[in-house]
Amino acid sequence: MDALPTVGKYLFALPMAVFGAFHFMMAGAMAGMVPSFVPGGVIWVYITGVALIAAAVSIAIGKEALLATRLLGLMLLSFALTIHLPALMGGDQAAMSMFLKDIALAGGAFVLSGTFAPKAEA
Repeated sequence: MDALPTVGKYLFALPMAVFGAFHFMMAGAMAGMVPSFVPGGVIWVYITGVALIAAAVSIAIGKEALLATRLLGLMLLSFALTIHLPALMGGDQAAMSMFLKDIALAGGAFVLSGTFAPKAEA
């Protein structure tokens, strides 16, 4: 059972790396999801892709993983609240699954951060 947290961190990191790669492969399509109040469009898609891949690598190798998991959780929570919730409120029922996915992944990132926190902080 001691191996489960180790397996879990890799199972969490892998989809983050894949999501990051998708940001490069489908940047044009994703640019439309960037909120209109944020200038830059597709640049933010690339920055987000880099952030997802960097977080995945950090989690997998355990370097700066506490910071990475906390920032990843904040980023995912901000996506849920600024992209998916407004879409859901606008009547896009497909946004519900994206909203719930990002909320769940943000929660997972915050829980995972506890495994990287110094014992006195956790």
